[in-house]
Amino acid sequence: MYEQYPDRKIICLDMRSFYASCAAADEGLDVMKTPIAIIGNLEQRGSIVLAASPPLKKEFGVKTGTRLFEIPDHPDIRLIEPKMGFFVRVSMEITRLLSEYVPKESIHVYSVDESFIDLAGTERLWGPIEQTIQRIQDDLLEQFQLPSAMGMGPNMLMSKLALDLDAKKTGFARWTYEDVPTKLWPISPLSEMWGIGPRMEKNLNAMGIFSVGDLAKTELATLESKFGVMGNQLYHHAWGIDLSELGAPIVEGQISYGKGQVLFRDYCKLEDILAVVLEMTEDVARRTREAGKVGRTVHLGVEYSKNAFGGGFHRSHSMEEATNDTMKIYNICVKLLHEHFDDRPVRRLSVTLSNVESEHSMQLSLFEAEKWRKRKLGSAMDQIRSKYGSAALLRAVSYTEAGTARARSKLIGGHKA
Repeated sequence: MYEQYPDRKIICLDMRSFYASCAAADEGLDVMKTPIAIIGNLEQRGSIVLAASPPLKKEFGVKTGTRLFEIPDHPDIRLIEPKMGFFVRVSMEITRLLSEYVPKESIHVYSVDESFIDLAGTERLWGPIEQTIQRIQDDLLEQFQLPSAMGMGPNMLMSKLALDLDAKKTGFARWTYEDVPTKLWPISPLSEMWGIGPRMEKNLNAMGIFSVGDLAKTELATLESKFGVMGNQLYHHAWGIDLSELGAPIVEGQISYGKGQVLFRDYCKLEDILAVVLEMTEDVARRTREAGKVGRTVHLGVEYSKNAFGGGFHRSHSMEEATNDTMKIYNICVKLLHEHFDDRPVRRLSVTLSNVESEHSMQLSLFEAEKWRKRKLGSAMDQIRSKYGSAALLRAVSYTEAGTARARSKLIGGHKA
């Protein structure tokens, strides 16, 4: 049945323990022998571990997400703050190395430590694909002292699954269409399948679907009637089929624009929480405008402080008309917060705009004569921020005690540069 589908040479590259490996190389340490923890902020006992070296995980049980105060007081453990500017520069150099093997359009940087690479046609230059992969891994180790893992498949989906479920243990794994029944179908729980989150897993479980094999054997019409276009993709992904171009989102509809942040302290006052929500909404709206997109659904996430027994809520609201207007998105967040906030201290917030479509679909309403003027004003502000930095133009709330935008403008990825 796979004859009609492309059998490409897609590689998914992951730099193993990237942040810990970079820090180890910078400090002249061996990441495979030294217990290393990359800590968000060494001055805050509640700060979390952003990355942990293999010995730290194996010998001390410390992993990503562990709090600083939970790390054993042991002389062998090295605690290092992240240098995000350094990490980003290393990531860029890795991409430069990859471009020595393939054209730039054959590389899609998925994250700081992960990339997709199309090795089609490299046989004529570098020989068999497996030898090229070994050469790249050797170069990464020799030039950067960074170990890596690679998954290979006939498409982006299969290469990513080969990486996550196989290669991260062995260093390299290749999955073919013939491997689908033996390697893909046994996957359970469903949340281990890339692209299936806890909510979707719960919905599928309610239908009696508990493994990828169950999903593959479910009638396509049943999945489409339940989940629409997402059902179609779930079905084909269960069969290992993915027609995405390199760099395109593997799951249709997964494009969204969001921002989340762990607050510097517990926020107890509603007006302080709203100040940060407005800052975040400004950022989300700006990136949406820069991409020429608008969205219909606003998601607000609130997580309460552990001092208030944790918990929180994630709620969304869809609008009749898509928008990228900061204040429209913010007003939806205000509505959601008033409806669900129970006055407990807040420690984490997130704002996301989804159900995204082209901005050209945004209709000019006779009842909103100011809409296009506001859009042009927003564009002008975005251009100033792009040229002079995100803190070049800030709302007044950013200058209050609650505001975080000024401090975060000096960070990369939420951490010190």
